[in-house]
Amino acid sequence: MAEETMNDFKDEIDRSFRKVKEGDILEGTVIDVSDTEVTLDLKYYTQGIIRVADMSDDPKFSVHRDVKVGDEVSATVISTDDGNGNILLSKKEANHVLSWDKLKEYMDSESYVDVKVSEAVKGGCVAFLEGIRGFIPASKLDLQYVEEDKIPEYVGKTLKVKVITADKENDKLVLSAREFLREEADKHRAEMVSNVEVGLVTEGVVESLQNYGAFVNLGNGMTGLVHISQICNQRIAHPSSVLKVGQKVKVKVIAIKDGKLSLSMKALEEIAATEITEEKIEYESDGEATTSLAALLKKAGF
Repeated sequence: MAEETMNDFKDEIDRSFRKVKEGDILEGTVIDVSDTEVTLDLKYYTQGIIRVADMSDDPKFSVHRDVKVGDEVSATVISTDDGNGNILLSKKEANHVLSWDKLKEYMDSESYVDVKVSEAVKGGCVAFLEGIRGFIPASKLDLQYVEEDKIPEYVGKTLKVKVITADKENDKLVLSAREFLREEADKHRAEMVSNVEVGLVTEGVVESLQNYGAFVNLGNGMTGLVHISQICNQRIAHPSSVLKVGQKVKVKVIAIKDGKLSLSMKALEEIAATEITEEKIEYESDGEATTSLAALLKKAGF
């Protein structure tokens, strides 16, 4: 029974006799938090002390708010004796070893993590992840580029970000909130598109012109493509010969595939031409005007 008890505590006994040197990373449990330091139980012959200044690089860090008795902490040995027989540790230094490994994992897995924006700086914002100062460029804060005077509005916000650069050697951490926002926008767009039916006639605004056609914004985050062959009945070399950005146009949804809308302006021209032909035939066949003025006005949109 005594042997089993010794085996149960073998790891702790081994740890208590191990040789600790500067640069080692030790794990401990928080047993006390004061205004100036955090005390750790290292399962060693003496305790570990982390000065508050050595806990985090985050200027918003609060030892009483962010550290609790019972927390597990990894820290680097900066001195085997703080003058009172305790081991002096730094969580900040451990962060620069352990945190960069974790950040690399985040980047490789392309996983999302939550960060709170702590300050606005030129060209973007600062947020801390795993205790490391990260930069979110203005171009990665939202779906659209955020202008300099709008950046402070993001301070205090919690964003879901991806790690896009984790360069330990150059101490460079770059984060992006755009990917998550784009995924959410795509989901919302897919839901909107699922409610659209082929044959719908609606109005939109020309958003951009490409060699192969025109993208038309239909509102509610939906954009569809009018292929160059569907712009008009005449053969054109480029959409700009008929359309301009910002122009309002009426379009018909002619296909929906993989969440993308194919639109046509030509189809509406053909419908209008058919209606005019039918009215003319109806008029000539009876020898008198059989289509009422009210019906004609209704067809004309009045």
